[in-house]
Amino acid sequence: MRLEGKVALVTGGGSGIGAAAARAMAREGAAVGVLDGRSAAAAAVAAEIRAAGGRAEPLVADVRDEAQVERVVAAAQPVDVLVTAAGLNRTGSTADYATADFDLLVEVNLRGTFVACRAVGRHLLQRGAPGRIVTVSSQMGAVGYPGRAAYCATKHAVNGLTKALAVEWAPHGIAVNAVAPTFVRTPMTEPMLADPAFAAEVSRRLPTGEVATVEEVAAAIVYLASDSARSVTGHVLAVDGGWTAW
Repeated sequence: MRLEGKVALVTGGGSGIGAAAARAMAREGAAVGVLDGRSAAAAAVAAEIRAAGGRAEPLVADVRDEAQVERVVAAAQPVDVLVTAAGLNRTGSTADYATADFDLLVEVNLRGTFVACRAVGRHLLQRGAPGRIVTVSSQMGAVGYPGRAAYCATKHAVNGLTKALAVEWAPHGIAVNAVAPTFVRTPMTEPMLADPAFAAEVSRRLPTGEVATVEEVAAAIVYLASDSARSVTGHVLAVDGGWTAW
């Protein structure tokens, strides 16, 4: 029970990596706030956790809206752990890519991460309490990939934000790290991986030959959220099957 007595907040907790992280942290003893922009999704994951004997409450906010996020974070106090799993992707050739889609990815993937980190960080600083923040980046935060210029840009930025916050808040006992998964089967990636040619290309680029599971990514998040990682901050932990190793 590595997170016994901790209160954790997970943005994007209604599905995919966020839901898996919420479940995993609840199993490790944390009381989890499942935050999502979709009330039904947040409620479903929280109910599943409670049915399994864990503690969880659904929370609703649009991560792009700082007022909504700050209100939810204030209501959830005291928060010890934050996981920023809210994110999305829209692929396409850069020459034809819509500026509105680029702005949307920046707003959700980068602004949403910043707003949540700032809100939780403020309360930790005010309380004088240690804490752990785990941002969800991607292997695309370290490399490029055709048709994903906007996504790569936002995830590179998340890595930079993570490192800057780690340096700024380390003297206050707040650790900030990122997980950077490879392609994982989630509602966001399932349509991509359903394309046999794309799935074959992804497999070819992975030394392990297989995509990660959300449970594997969640295990890395639990580690970074726990006291087992006391001396780890400013780190981007790749859970990428070796994609970025070559």
